[in-house]
Amino acid sequence: MTVFKIYPKGFAANSYLLTADNRTAVVIDPAQPRIVDEARARGLDIRFALLTHGHFDHIGGCAAVRAAGAKIGCLEAEKPLALGRDNAAALFGVTVPPFAIDFTFRDGETLSLCGISFSFLATPGHTAGGACICAGDHLFTGDTLFAGDVGRTDLPTGNGAQLTASVKKLYALPGNYIVCPGHGEDTSLEYERHNNGWIRC
Repeated sequence: MTVFKIYPKGFAANSYLLTADNRTAVVIDPAQPRIVDEARARGLDIRFALLTHGHFDHIGGCAAVRAAGAKIGCLEAEKPLALGRDNAAALFGVTVPPFAIDFTFRDGETLSLCGISFSFLATPGHTAGGACICAGDHLFTGDTLFAGDVGRTDLPTGNGAQLTASVKKLYALPGNYIVCPGHGEDTSLEYERHNNGWIRC
């Protein structure tokens, strides 16, 4: 499995392109429409898009990837936020092109997409339907866990107690993972367990 990290231009989230065959790809958090061009430049056809949560800065490219033929999935509980006003776009004066959710996943579920096994963990707190996604030794944490930080809880459906429980749920995973967050640089789960400035084991 190869992971390409696509940093945003302007304010948006990190996007991640994952491929097992160097032809087809899954994108995690298609933050901007240019993710389609980024994939094509690498010879990749995006077949699926997985959302860690539905805030505007993580879903701005959903319409573009869906128009290019990808199917979009998120945790069932996150659909209302991703497709409604609580995605915070209006709050920040941003317009998100309309799109649809094609499928949903559940806490603990595993799906094989483009030859890659993805497992999903419900991690509410930053939003009510937030999720983290495991693939190989990578853990895609959206805005639940960052390098040295955790997500904010003051936007619609956020909850501080839930976020604390979700981060501790991640810390309880066996072994170590490369943590790929929605913003900023990568870190490791083992490092965050013992050094995160907000929530530790």
